[in-house]
Amino acid sequence: MALNKKTVRDIDVSGKRVLVRCDFNVPLDGSRITDDRRITEAIPTIKYLLEHGASVILASHLGRPKGVSPEFSLAPVAKRLTELLGRPVNLLADCIGPEISKACSSLKPGDVVLLENVRFHPEEEANDPAFAKQLASLADVYVNDAFGTSHRAHASTEGVAHYLPAVAGFLIEKEIEYLGNAIENPKRPFIAILGGAKVKDKIAVIENLLPKVDKLLIGGGMAFTFLKAEGDDIGNSMLDAGSVDYAKQLIEDHSDKITLPRDVVVATELSETATTQVVPVENIPDGVIGGDIGPTTEEIFSTLIHIGGTVIWNGPMGVFEMGPFAHGTKAIAEALTVCKGLTIVGGGDSAAAMEKFGLADKVSHVSTGGGASLEFLEGKQLPGIAALQDK
Repeated sequence: MALNKKTVRDIDVSGKRVLVRCDFNVPLDGSRITDDRRITEAIPTIKYLLEHGASVILASHLGRPKGVSPEFSLAPVAKRLTELLGRPVNLLADCIGPEISKACSSLKPGDVVLLENVRFHPEEEANDPAFAKQLASLADVYVNDAFGTSHRAHASTEGVAHYLPAVAGFLIEKEIEYLGNAIENPKRPFIAILGGAKVKDKIAVIENLLPKVDKLLIGGGMAFTFLKAEGDDIGNSMLDAGSVDYAKQLIEDHSDKITLPRDVVVATELSETATTQVVPVENIPDGVIGGDIGPTTEEIFSTLIHIGGTVIWNGPMGVFEMGPFAHGTKAIAEALTVCKGLTIVGGGDSAAAMEKFGLADKVSHVSTGGGASLEFLEGKQLPGIAALQDK
């Protein structure tokens, strides 16, 4: 699926000031960036604009600040961008106002500045037109390259596009190409692996993917709701009680496609020091909590993943942040790296798991968007992309 929106290749940016919305919402430990992938993924678009004679004004949010808050300053991002681009990237003191307008209007081709956190202004998330207009007044062209926030209609992702010629950057193009092709035109067998906590959070994804996939593998906390629907006792494991009937109907209607765990890792508590045991799903004892898929399930899932022509994974298999419950998620991550087909990890916790196990560069594509990739897999229009100019 090609992006039917204009990209930076489709416009002349020479001598223009270009406002680029990036997703620099990176994890920080104090002022130290612990994972800079979202920054490195934006570099190709920035370099292209600079090579084609533009001056670049970068905008992003970071965290969920309530008003101006130094701990959510983009200063560490400006520093990292300076290193990656090999030229100074100055952080401006705000994102709107007379001083900012002045700084942006004096930019020369090849200059790069970074606006301070757009979420220091409540108008950003409210998609306030006056605020969007002020942002737009800084530049001649708008480029959205923030896939991770494109499912939000905010001032800097959607509002600005009403006031400037608006096109997509290379990261958005890449995300749509990978995720879109996987869903619209998959090489078969098409395998989807879904994990995470609650079934209700994934109903829209299941509805969109089930007609298209050859196999749907279900793990994580949500699997226990399906096991309950099959009539198994699940002890104290996570249950999405409101979704049991839905799960039961799905199993009846699509028993050929849905693959559930056959064994699970359980403990009396989910902790780093938990004593675990592996039990078949039909023999989960009272008083225990399921925290991961078991070795038999790992093998069944991995065998199916290995033969996939297209494999999409969204949601971990267990509480992978804790050692005793990390094995199932790691097994799935490793199976993806062995698969010869197209392998896509859909953002959020699954992307974090790939990073944790050092396997992110061993699959075809790891999405930079958690919520955005989820909504894309649900078949939804993303407002930040819908607002861009059509080809």
